[in-house]
Amino acid sequence: MRVSAKSDYALRALIEIALRDGGDGGPVSAEALGKAQDIPHGFLQAILGDLRKADVLVSVRGKAGGWRFARSPEQVSVADVIRAVDGPLVSVYGLRPEAVDYNESAEELQHVWIAARRSLRDVFERVTIRHLADRALPAEVAALTDDEDAWLPH
Repeated sequence: MRVSAKSDYALRALIEIALRDGGDGGPVSAEALGKAQDIPHGFLQAILGDLRKADVLVSVRGKAGGWRFARSPEQVSVADVIRAVDGPLVSVYGLRPEAVDYNESAEELQHVWIAARRSLRDVFERVTIRHLADRALPAEVAALTDDEDAWLPH
């Protein structure tokens, strides 16, 4: 899987909002988010718009305006964020894996894509913005990083 800059920036911006007042306080300006996480302003504005459309964030207008969570950081998963800014977790030339049509000799490939999506869901749907902000991954996810082989490029 390739993690896009858009997903990475979105997650970093949400962690930053969650860290300020526990995510339940006043709004955080896009400028403050961009400075704190070194995210280009125009790119960040587009990401924040995507997160608003997905009901992850709400914008607050006015002098003290900015961005805050539409729901608590405990209810926003990494999967929610990736889907909001990049679409499905796994796609095969733009289609969801279950929609791809293979001939008989290659049909097992579809099962590989479905299995890969399931594996990603097992991690991405389990980890929330609160976990990331608190630097406390769920034990099952943290255990996956304990394997030395997980850190090696292949």
